Amino acid sequence: MKSSKLRRQICFEAARAMYFRQESEYYRAKNKAAKRICKGWVKPADLPSNAEIRDEIQSLARLHEGQSRTDNLQKMRLVALRVMRLLDRFRPKLIGSTLTGHVRQGSDIDVHVFSDSIEAVCMALDEQQLFYDVQRKRVRKDGQETVYTHIHLKDAFPVELTIYAASLNNHVFKSSITGKPIERASIVQLEDLLAKENPELLVEQQLQEMEELPDRFQLFTALLLPLENVKQHPKFHPEGDVLYHSLQVFDLACEELPYDEEFLLAALLHDVGKGIDPQDHVTAGLEALDGFVSVRTAWLIEHHMIAHKILDHSIGARAHRRLKDNESYEELVLLSQCDRAGRVAGVQTSELEEAIDYIRDLGYSYD
Repeated sequence: MKSSKLRRQICFEAARAMYFRQESEYYRAKNKAAKRICKGWVKPADLPSNAEIRDEIQSLARLHEGQSRTDNLQKMRLVALRVMRLLDRFRPKLIGSTLTGHVRQGSDIDVHVFSDSIEAVCMALDEQQLFYDVQRKRVRKDGQETVYTHIHLKDAFPVELTIYAASLNNHVFKSSITGKPIERASIVQLEDLLAKENPELLVEQQLQEMEELPDRFQLFTALLLPLENVKQHPKFHPEGDVLYHSLQVFDLACEELPYDEEFLLAALLHDVGKGIDPQDHVTAGLEALDGFVSVRTAWLIEHHMIAHKILDHSIGARAHRRLKDNESYEELVLLSQCDRAGRVAGVQTSELEEAIDYIRDLGYSYD
């Protein structure tokens, strides 16, 4: 096999593995690809560069994601700008795929911030009531160990803040892909980039709308938390409170359709109305969720009570036929089955935060 052809094959195989999240590092991806294709040793010269693999990943993204990739890039840059403005005093710099345009499904927004106090950055995030996790990662390179502090923000897209000492603001960081100084953009430079590439975009209006529209997962959490204090009739719900029941139903739904975000949301949220109006919890729940869930999720919640009649064989033929006409009929029956099965006292369930994070991560990966 000619070396050029071999190089292209390894490049494609490595890019495919990284695009579909089977591998996350270029070095491992290219070496595993080489072993699969060559069944033995490969000359270093036949291995593609990280930049070649990155470009091939982008070809796959264009093929599989189409226009949504371009739309997401614009939204990601707006989210980046909003976060960077909130952290202005820490001299934030946007780096990575959101800046260069090499985004794909599941890409996050990478921002460097410069501060000698991690607590100060966290306090700024707390003031904005943002959800985040702090992670400290040890990396050993050339015999030296370095500890990096990352803050993972839960926004419309995942945001990773990497905190460096304030004195490193002007330090030249090298790219692991090209080996050259990384591209980075300040707030002003990002604003200029948005104006240049999206001249029709009303940036300030879009940012204002993002501020006014609450995060849907914060709303879900706010609706679900009070359910812990809503008790149910022990004859029909021996498990106890509504939140515990909802988490049981969610876990059962995950076992059935783990990648169906709309179905999982219906499972988790089907009883949120019980914390608002126990006499008509379906209508109350749908009103509270209006505009924050899809039409399909709303339909599943709306009909989850009547679906019990399907299991009991007590539903009328006409009503049953109307439900069957909907393309989500099978999922409705499955939701009803999970609803009935999620009534076991003492069973271990996911925590509410875990359930919310699971669905949020699905949205990051498959939106």
